[in-house]
Amino acid sequence: MTIAELSAFCLYAFVTSITPGPNNSMLASSGVNFGFYRTLPHILGVSCGLCLMILAIGLGLERIFQLYPMLFPLVRLTGACYLIYLAWRIANAVAPSGAIRASAAPLGYWGAVVFQWLNPKTWLMAVGSVTVYAPAQHHFRDVALIALVFTLINAPCVSAWAAFGSMLKNRLGQPQRLLVFNRLMAATLVLTLYPLLAR
Repeated sequence: MTIAELSAFCLYAFVTSITPGPNNSMLASSGVNFGFYRTLPHILGVSCGLCLMILAIGLGLERIFQLYPMLFPLVRLTGACYLIYLAWRIANAVAPSGAIRASAAPLGYWGAVVFQWLNPKTWLMAVGSVTVYAPAQHHFRDVALIALVFTLINAPCVSAWAAFGSMLKNRLGQPQRLLVFNRLMAATLVLTLYPLLAR
């Protein structure tokens, strides 16, 4: 991979990581409800899950989907169901009184890692990284480099969304505002399903 190719890839990784999507909506909501530090395992799970996915695709996972094309709709449906469940959790994290429900908890590290395999945006990011930026002549070396660089760029980008949510926490101090915010974030998360299900 040349310096020019690496620079182009860094821009791709930044743009796809910082723009809104299911991960960033969930991280902003977690920052508001639980604060930045309690959201750290979620942040790490997002970046590590993406890294693992890029490595797996680069090492041949996409061939399984070529051999068994019926798997992709199954992954898509499972992801949609899980996304709806997560949206429900966000919408119900706060009681009408404004207190965080005792049953509410931030998404943990492993939950975030697993979610990457069900998140349509992460699939697009990972597949795009490998197919566009990993030349065949140095494929495995470049896949490892792509996974590492993407992780190093992705982590601060998704952290910014959690930090933004954490900063909003004080402004949403009134119970009704927090409830409205959570319901809006849950609705936004469900809306991210439209491109997935409209195919």
